[in-house]
Amino acid sequence: MSRTRTSDVLVIGGGIIGLVTAWRAAQRGFTTAVVDPEPGGGAAQVAAGMLAAVTELHYGEQTLLGLNLASARRYPDFAAELTDVTGHDLGYRRCGTLAVALDADDRAHLRELHALQRQSGLDSEWLSGRECRRLEPMLAPGVRGGLRVDGDHQIDPRRLTGALLAACERAGVVFHRDWAERVDVVRDRATGVTTTDGTALTADQVVLAAGSLSGRLAGVPDAVLPPVRPVKGQVLRLTVPQRYAPFLSRTVRAVVRGSQVYLVPRENGELVVGATSEELGWDTTVTAGGVYELLRDAHELVPGITELPLTETRAGLRPASPDNAPLLGPTELAGLSLATGHYRNGVLLTPVTGDAMAHVLATGELPEEARAFTPRRFSPAALTEQPA
Repeated sequence: MSRTRTSDVLVIGGGIIGLVTAWRAAQRGFTTAVVDPEPGGGAAQVAAGMLAAVTELHYGEQTLLGLNLASARRYPDFAAELTDVTGHDLGYRRCGTLAVALDADDRAHLRELHALQRQSGLDSEWLSGRECRRLEPMLAPGVRGGLRVDGDHQIDPRRLTGALLAACERAGVVFHRDWAERVDVVRDRATGVTTTDGTALTADQVVLAAGSLSGRLAGVPDAVLPPVRPVKGQVLRLTVPQRYAPFLSRTVRAVVRGSQVYLVPRENGELVVGATSEELGWDTTVTAGGVYELLRDAHELVPGITELPLTETRAGLRPASPDNAPLLGPTELAGLSLATGHYRNGVLLTPVTGDAMAHVLATGELPEEARAFTPRRFSPAALTEQPA
């Protein structure tokens, strides 16, 4: 039998982005609810947690860089506030990142990246191979050079998600542990959702923050449905026994034969190795090939890794948009806002997304730093106006 429950704000999706949106909304005084069968799940359970605005810089993504940097600057205060509210240790480390090259082609690529970073006003230092190995003695002898970026930090996404869940609960957020079957629209306005058990959840404002599932929700008009697709990533977790500590002191990353690989050491002895990037739809199978490629590339970078116990293999789905940037804020359907499409920057963009969405819910508009990421940039009208 159908039941109706009402709130000011209803967030569809209880992953890291949905949780931070709900928490910030509740802090603004909105009665807030989240609909998700497993709050705290999603891509953040697989993510490595690199806060790498500088080393993640890609050509053509300078606009996204501004948002990434804005979020990175907020992280220390954001992490401190969340720990103060919940008592949770988030595993936030200001350990820096070292991006290294293993051959001449990789070295040329890193040199180009360094030039782009300098042109963008970013701090990174070029090191010789010998200087890289002095910083990280476990690196392979063949390392040709690298970039030291002390401003790129890390956090444990699983701990962060747990803290956000606790913060939401303390702020009075209500959790409906079910799937949203469809968005309900009345007179051209989103008014809530109907769940798979027939419950009608109504709200003044609805936020679609369902990660890679955001583009599949029934009831959303085609012109408003976010163009978000899943990109599979396989990740390994290993354990560094005490006799090997310290194994790595900072995040180490490289391009090996054209594939990105990174190693993220946690203070608790965990070492995260990732990540593949595969356009395979909704497949989340961990494959022998994916595990092999990650271990092979990581071994070329840090040969001693083959001595470590392999404790977990996981695959997750990154929510990617056509321009690899998030969709934030009001849509052309009244009452519906988006917070999705964060692709490989979801953990990094958590603080700025929470702030931006709270501003949207309170004022109806995006703050200045987020305006370039309006979902309306993908509306049919906007796309036809773009030059060929």
